Amino acid sequence: MDTVTATDAEYDNSAAVPEIDRISAVWQKKAAAFRDARGDRARLAIPYGATPREKADLFLPDRAPEGLLIFVHGGYWRSRHRHDWSHFAAGALARGWAVAMPSYTLAPDARISRITLQIALAVVRLAEEVPDVPIRLVGHSAGGHLVARMRAADVMLPDAVAGRIARIVPISPVSDLRPLLALAINEDLRLTPEEAAAESPALLPSARAFPAAVWVGGAELPAFLDQARWLSDAWSAPLVIDADRHHFDVIDGLLEPDSALMAALFE
Repeated sequence: MDTVTATDAEYDNSAAVPEIDRISAVWQKKAAAFRDARGDRARLAIPYGATPREKADLFLPDRAPEGLLIFVHGGYWRSRHRHDWSHFAAGALARGWAVAMPSYTLAPDARISRITLQIALAVVRLAEEVPDVPIRLVGHSAGGHLVARMRAADVMLPDAVAGRIARIVPISPVSDLRPLLALAINEDLRLTPEEAAAESPALLPSARAFPAAVWVGGAELPAFLDQARWLSDAWSAPLVIDADRHHFDVIDGLLEPDSALMAALFE
């Protein structure tokens, strides 16, 4: 596909959803209460690397887990923490799956290529923590990009781990990073044209054709609808447009075991 020239406004999800500060405050409150309520069914701050943010939280169901869902958070690779999202484990836990949520080093302290490697390391470590069950990957926004990168040929997941990945669902992913080169956020991301191309899942060959679907909100910015379509086309994977959902409530389906989003994830 041709490089698309973009403006800051076209990729500014926070400006498009003015209530994001309220939404974020609600998330943090519910996430903290969720962690407290899980008690000894929550294993917090599992290290997968040596740096402070290379840690993951693991939530276990009330019975032996049928599988492991790994959720990677967004925030334009520059913000957020795994603790903002804990309660979004509820839907998969109700299905009897363990749910892991890693943090990662944020830009500008890490380039996107480094963050991609961190997520690969997290997947391997968490696969050890919950052995011998299938793994499903889901990520939102920048996290959608990061789980999509796990399908690419240059991400060397061990065969024993890759063979357990049953499905990947990027939600509102950034699949072609080249439009970000001209944006103000690139002061933190420090993308070069070469890295933008090398880190774009829509441009990269897949090492393994993990089953996949791409999910996006119908009320999102047009740029994110485009980004989702580009990945869907590149992977020949189903594209689901969740009507009336914006960039931040598009993940609400993760809260309920029988939502349409969960059905796509567990297909």
